[in-house]
Amino acid sequence: MTTVLITGANRGIGLELARQYADAGAQVIACVRDPAKADALKSLGGKVEILALEVTDPKSVAALKDALKGRPLDIVINNAGVGGPQGEAKGEIDFAGWTRTLQVHAIAPMMVAQALYENLRAGHDKKLVTITSILGSIAGHGGDMYPYRASKAAVNSVMHGLSRQWAKQGIAVGIFHPGWVQTDMGGAGAPVKPEDSVKGLRARIAELNAETSGTYRDYTGAPIAW
Repeated sequence: MTTVLITGANRGIGLELARQYADAGAQVIACVRDPAKADALKSLGGKVEILALEVTDPKSVAALKDALKGRPLDIVINNAGVGGPQGEAKGEIDFAGWTRTLQVHAIAPMMVAQALYENLRAGHDKKLVTITSILGSIAGHGGDMYPYRASKAAVNSVMHGLSRQWAKQGIAVGIFHPGWVQTDMGGAGAPVKPEDSVKGLRARIAELNAETSGTYRDYTGAPIAW
């Protein structure tokens, strides 16, 4: 049985990932900040194990590592995300907002990856995935959403580097844009339904291998310019 760990699994893309992987017969480890409030995850049934994780807290990440010691993980999906500061006034910077956005999107995925390295090595599939965004493309920068774009560009760099470093251990690294999805973050007017995005993401994860490791693609498989 495939074991999949997902961060930020209580809503949106993370919740749909948990649902589809559980429906496909995988054992899902769903990581959320407050398991007591994860009612939607609890409704998915026994194949979903819910664990507490605040991705920006090193102590919480260390606790997750201890809880999973000795357990092989086939797929680890860094999905937790925030919108970040929006519409900052000219000449002003929301320092706390920038810091939080970079912590969640760029630093936390590296902490989670390092903490679960041995679990991935012991797994069968050996796949580390980060849900990024096309807004992290420097080539496509539109001159807005600076904290969000910078944080996604940073995690793209981090994960591309890990794909090189961990290649000898047989760990493939996926860097995937899910599309503009109808979630709390994406809004009701987004063109992509969560179920369609996740269906595509699961297909990309299934075909992820040493040749495609470290590449930057969307949920349909189309390459994105760095």
